[in-house]
Amino acid sequence: MTEKVVVIYSGGMDSFTVLNRALKDGKQVYALSFDYGQRHVKELDCARTVCNKLKIEHKVIDISAINQLLAGSSLTDDIEIPEGHYEAENMKSTVVPNRNMILLSLAVGYAVSVGASQVYYGAHSGDHAIYPDCRPEFVMKMNDVCKIANYESVEIFSPYLTVDKTAILADGLAMGLDYSNTWTCYNGREKACGKCGACQERLEAFRDNNEVDPISYESSL
Repeated sequence: MTEKVVVIYSGGMDSFTVLNRALKDGKQVYALSFDYGQRHVKELDCARTVCNKLKIEHKVIDISAINQLLAGSSLTDDIEIPEGHYEAENMKSTVVPNRNMILLSLAVGYAVSVGASQVYYGAHSGDHAIYPDCRPEFVMKMNDVCKIANYESVEIFSPYLTVDKTAILADGLAMGLDYSNTWTCYNGREKACGKCGACQERLEAFRDNNEVDPISYESSL
């Protein structure tokens, strides 16, 4: 019997690669996306398009009401998105308080309900400097809790936890993936800005792999 897994799928390039890695590993995938009031909600359109194309089970859950409790992030509040490198100090304004713990908890509940043994999510080493809930110690502790939180043990699995976005893209390219239906920019405009930390890290990954990013940007880069 094919092993069932839940994949937290934002619609970004990292989670897109994680989704396809799970499929490549022979898993039966249940994709789970969240609308938490992020200004780059356009990523959810990408997630829907991809899941429809792949014909996999996909749920988009509206949890935007929690923003009444989680103030202070430029991703969800009326705060300007910072520009600069992804690991710059000013990028800390993009941290959404406790986001991954909340999303993982919901995903684990879903995993229990469908009989899935794992929850995949796309934490990677490029996030470690800014995002505490993407660091190995968080993943390991969360994994410990999720193994005992229910009668059914669920593993938190981050296949790219110790590598950066360049390596993630390299794996995706090796799988023959098309990144035109992914969204990374923290600004939710028609085209990617190319200036925020998320865009810069994405573009750096494509340059490092000697590839051209297939999405459109607001200015030539």
